[in-house]
Amino acid sequence: MHNYSSGRDKTSPGHGHDMASNPHPSTIWANQHSIRHLLFGNSEIPAASLSSFITLSMLVAVPLYDRYFVPFMHKKTGNPRGITLLQRLGIGFLIQILAIAIAYAVEVKRMHVIKVHQITSPEEVVPMSIFNLLPQYVLLGVADVFNAIGLLEFFYDQSPEEMQSLGTTFFTSGIGVGNFLNSFLVTVVDKMTGRNGGKSWIGKNVNNSHLDYYYGFLLILSALNMGAFVLASKKYVYKVESSDEIKEGSCVQMEGKVLDLSPLSLQV
Repeated sequence: MHNYSSGRDKTSPGHGHDMASNPHPSTIWANQHSIRHLLFGNSEIPAASLSSFITLSMLVAVPLYDRYFVPFMHKKTGNPRGITLLQRLGIGFLIQILAIAIAYAVEVKRMHVIKVHQITSPEEVVPMSIFNLLPQYVLLGVADVFNAIGLLEFFYDQSPEEMQSLGTTFFTSGIGVGNFLNSFLVTVVDKMTGRNGGKSWIGKNVNNSHLDYYYGFLLILSALNMGAFVLASKKYVYKVESSDEIKEGSCVQMEGKVLDLSPLSLQV
């Protein structure tokens, strides 16, 4: 059995990207996992080391996406990218919501174990396998393949020609705003739920808090954000290629279709 225990210090969230309005899953896990030391046999493993699985899953998922997913979807849709930019972002959002749901389920299970073993001190070990925590990190890495990379491509591809160099700036600005809003959300929830002597959802003692309520709250926010994204996507019109670019090539690729403009394709 691999156990994990709680620490005393509450950490601030980190690593927020994608849309600023969508809480990044690794942020919502910061208060659950970064304050713990994971026990693997007789060795003590920092909880922050689990975030390496985000990078590892991305390294595995990116080549699989390009090598298999894009060609497969290209045959189905005729889109050179396999799916549209907004569809790629939407899939990323759905995977993130799934990761949040798993984090919520793990926390509910953890709270049940705490109740059964009557654990109250932040120093006491919670007898749960550390591998309960891995799925959400792996899913986050997969979501970033769709969401983070897709968002960067969206900013660059859909920006006006004279502003394409600012696409990366838009992306990194979104990361900064997202980090700020995530930190602000954690602070507000902590203050609001802990006022008047109440039990904070994100207390210093995670063995006597209600992180499950917090995850449920973020699950609802993420679902609402997904709904807003779908509504905006339906009204979005992709950028049309300029007339100069059309003249330069015989084939123009647009989002969702390819226009063949070669003279041989014109029948008189």
